[in-house]
Amino acid sequence: MNEIIRKIEAEQLKENAPEFNVGDTVKVYAKIKEGNRERIQVFEGTVLKKQGGSTRATFTVRKNSNGIGVEKTWPLHSPNVERVEVVRRGKVRRAKLNYLRNRVGKRAKVKELVK
Repeated sequence: MNEIIRKIEAEQLKENAPEFNVGDTVKVYAKIKEGNRERIQVFEGTVLKKQGGSTRATFTVRKNSNGIGVEKTWPLHSPNVERVEVVRRGKVRRAKLNYLRNRVGKRAKVKELVK
């Protein structure tokens, strides 16, 4: 039974999975279905966390929209995620950035990683 599940999950994996880390500012190009039409909507924000592995991997992105914090969680290998584009790399020292939810203004920013 496990072999069948692994086979199905392997078929659903994206070959070119996007490379980004927690703290990066990313643009997520998501497919939105409205009636019989389909369009692509861009969601730009900071990656708060990455969870799971293989086909069940998810990532959460947070942005500030009109003074209100908005978070969305997407499956990494979802067909509804067109692509993930890294705008800038972030310098962070932890895997989950939940503390950003309580911060406002400049304190809510993540420093840029300079290599």
